Amino acid sequence: MHVTIKQAKIALTVAALILAAEHAVAAVDNVGGNGFQVTEHVQIAATPDRVYAVLTQPSHWWSSGHTFSHDAANLTLDAKAGGCWCETMPDGGSVQHLVVVFAELGKVLRLRGALGPLQGMAVDGALTIAMKEAGAATDVQMTYAVGGYTKGGFDDIAQAVDRVLGEQLASLKKSVETPAK
Repeated sequence: MHVTIKQAKIALTVAALILAAEHAVAAVDNVGGNGFQVTEHVQIAATPDRVYAVLTQPSHWWSSGHTFSHDAANLTLDAKAGGCWCETMPDGGSVQHLVVVFAELGKVLRLRGALGPLQGMAVDGALTIAMKEAGAATDVQMTYAVGGYTKGGFDDIAQAVDRVLGEQLASLKKSVETPAK
């Protein structure tokens, strides 16, 4: 079968649209010289308490490709004020990704810190995950506001963070909605 470049581009565009429809609705809300904010939205077919229960177990839904150890099984989250979203490293080391500053069961989880490569920059962030009952489902909104300094600005970084968080929220949805085996 011979596929032209034009046919391949059309197929990729269609595939991207299908994936976007199945995943979280995402947006870079604002980018400035001193930071950015991204917001993700998704509706999950479960109660807010069920969503919160899975949310607080990042080893079940966070992508291994977006961890320092390359294994999401090394992630833990102590969902109380002062609690750590941490990762153990195979060599005995550890990573503090975020610190819990507000936890309200089934409603809001707010954490502070710089995720992934942002840790090496002079920035801090606030990640708020809000859940609201929507009939038999839960509307989930994830907002990450980052402020500080990085050489070259935040335009490219904001897009990358938006993409990664969108992937994670889509994975949370899948994890909550997929029946346990």
